[in-house]
Amino acid sequence: MGTPETSREPCPDRILDDIGGAFGMGAVGGSAFHFLKGLYNSPKGSRLVGGSQAVRLNAPRVGGSFAVWGGLFSTFDCTMVYVRQKEDPWNSIIAGAATGGFLSMRQGLGASARSAAFGGVLLAMIEGAGIMLNKFLSAQQQMPIIIDEPMPAGYPVNGLPGQSFPQGVMQPSTVPSDSGSVESRFGGWFGGGKKDEPPTSGGSETKVLESFDAPPVPNFAFK
Repeated sequence: MGTPETSREPCPDRILDDIGGAFGMGAVGGSAFHFLKGLYNSPKGSRLVGGSQAVRLNAPRVGGSFAVWGGLFSTFDCTMVYVRQKEDPWNSIIAGAATGGFLSMRQGLGASARSAAFGGVLLAMIEGAGIMLNKFLSAQQQMPIIIDEPMPAGYPVNGLPGQSFPQGVMQPSTVPSDSGSVESRFGGWFGGGKKDEPPTSGGSETKVLESFDAPPVPNFAFK
């Protein structure tokens, strides 16, 4: 995203662009203000006529004043760009102070200094607000978007052997425990041994009988 300095027109064309934009802003704003003022000051029955006359008389004057201010500001801005050979907010701040002081020069040195200080402070506030807005918008664009995808319906809690899992899902541990082998090893060394535990009906462990004597099978062959 470009800064307010880099997003503007080049310096020779910037003057005409600012003059036209300032004139349009002043004409539209002055038309609205003086139309409402004409409606309020006109007698009943001729308020619309009075408002339209106020717009015709005062809107061009307000637009011209804005155009003069915009043209002087752009001229001083381009002068600072040429002198300093770089684009930064200081050019606009100095141009605003110079414009305010130049327009109030006929009223004396004190009025010119006050107008210059007011113009510099006003442009500093505008430039600061623009920089903060650009930083906020750039931070919002660079922030990553994290989307939590829910597990699919019917997904098993305990995985089966050979079952594939989606990426990012931890597989259940299927490594057998070797605590029994360690215990039997130490039991064999010290003459202990693992004691037989009574079988439980709810367990899944199956014990194999060591000895099983089957009864003899009768032979019915004729002798």
